[in-house]
Amino acid sequence: MKNTFFEITSNVPLTDSVYKMTLAGDTDGIDAGQFVNIKLDGLYLRRPISVCDVGESELTIIYKVVGHGTEQMSRMKDGKLDLLTGLGNGYDVSKAGEKVLLLGGGVGVPPLYLLAKKLIKDGKKVSVVLGFNRRDEVFYEDEFAALGCVVTVTTADGSYGLKGFVTDALPENYDYFFTCGPEPMLKAVYKATKTSGQFSFEERMGCGFGACMGCSCKTVTGFKRICRDGPVLEKEEILWED
Repeated sequence: MKNTFFEITSNVPLTDSVYKMTLAGDTDGIDAGQFVNIKLDGLYLRRPISVCDVGESELTIIYKVVGHGTEQMSRMKDGKLDLLTGLGNGYDVSKAGEKVLLLGGGVGVPPLYLLAKKLIKDGKKVSVVLGFNRRDEVFYEDEFAALGCVVTVTTADGSYGLKGFVTDALPENYDYFFTCGPEPMLKAVYKATKTSGQFSFEERMGCGFGACMGCSCKTVTGFKRICRDGPVLEKEEILWED
């Protein structure tokens, strides 16, 4: 974990409620599946946001406006942000097979982008299924395609792409998967997939680095903290609460 300041270089809307922010700063040690924790003026708790992309000195995050913190972020055009970086246990790409499936729902899509870049670089064949509620919520379809991924988009109302959910668009041939999204989607993916895989969980957090135990979840080996032991968990260790 590292505490450092980043300079806002851009902050633009991708949809009515989803924004893409690029930040300049020290990106050393930041990996796919990890998140940053952002300090905002006037707010006690930091805001955890997943990492979408990272370069030598540039960090990209994508966030949805859902409350006071993210609404405050959406109005920022410049200035500096206080970030905790290198948080969480990211994706383990060493376990991926040759034909990899990525499944993302809503703001669960961004962390899969950096993951896709790594998998493509490793010579993997990557299929991506992106799930949204409706057409005007769709983002990053073209960006995944530009990496060389085979991309399928689903919308719940059928206004764009395939009507249905990500589980309605599972390809026949894949030997490993990675997924990120809301818990109902993750549960559906768990039941629908036939191979091993890794799940990235979205969870409300207090400290963001394992001290407060506020984001604990039960696994087959006991309780784990989503912020420190996750947010990525392997399929075989997950226990779903009824």
